[in-house]
Amino acid sequence: MKKNKVINLFGNNKDIKNAAVKYSALLEKFMSPFAKEFVNFEYQEDIFEFAINAWNFGNMSSILDNDEFEEIISNAKDDAINYDLLRKMIAYKSLNFEEFSNFIIDFDIKTTNKKLSITVVTENEETYMTNVLLQSSETELTEDEFDENYINRSAISIKPLQPFIDWHNAIYTDATIDTTDLNDINIYLINSTSYADIEAHLKKKFDKYFMLELEGWHTNKTEWPQRRNYKMFKKWFEVTISTAVFDLEKSPVSKSEF
Repeated sequence: MKKNKVINLFGNNKDIKNAAVKYSALLEKFMSPFAKEFVNFEYQEDIFEFAINAWNFGNMSSILDNDEFEEIISNAKDDAINYDLLRKMIAYKSLNFEEFSNFIIDFDIKTTNKKLSITVVTENEETYMTNVLLQSSETELTEDEFDENYINRSAISIKPLQPFIDWHNAIYTDATIDTTDLNDINIYLINSTSYADIEAHLKKKFDKYFMLELEGWHTNKTEWPQRRNYKMFKKWFEVTISTAVFDLEKSPVSKSEF
């Protein structure tokens, strides 16, 4: 899925009334003024996740007092590239969509006849905040339960299978590979709650993983398989999930761009 298709969602800026409103339409309207600022996002899912986080933060800013909210939002400063955009979108949500107080908890992107559409799942303010508090109390770690180097992530390992090998060898006829060349596989860290329904997670994210795996072996996107779907993903890759990740090293973990 290409990022430029996201811009096609932003054509309808008509006023949306509160009665029986579709939050998917609200989300598109909310994202519209910022379409040109999403150029640094490579994947559609990342754009929508970012916008949904901004929407939910905007809701929280109306509920919490300023000190509480600033303490929460300060955690987002680690992503310095997008922090300013996040703050702008939060302010825009509070100013222009204050009456729409539902939180967006999930979304699904579909492409039909080359047209992109998104559906969302929402929760009202009371339900969402109750669930947040319950989740926080359930996941609070103590020294008796976990080592201090426990990382609040799950891990997905993705191993290419024979169809992937066949695709690669059709391109690199003079440098073919086999299963023995695929022992060094990629591992992706995900939100520690996503493993609860890994099938739903993969159905939403499969093309992002697909593209990352393809790019690791061949950067010419015109020679990638073009009609990728979830059924094809399952045939091309073996996926293994690890629900607990520990860092046993003393040096801190660092993140960097490829």
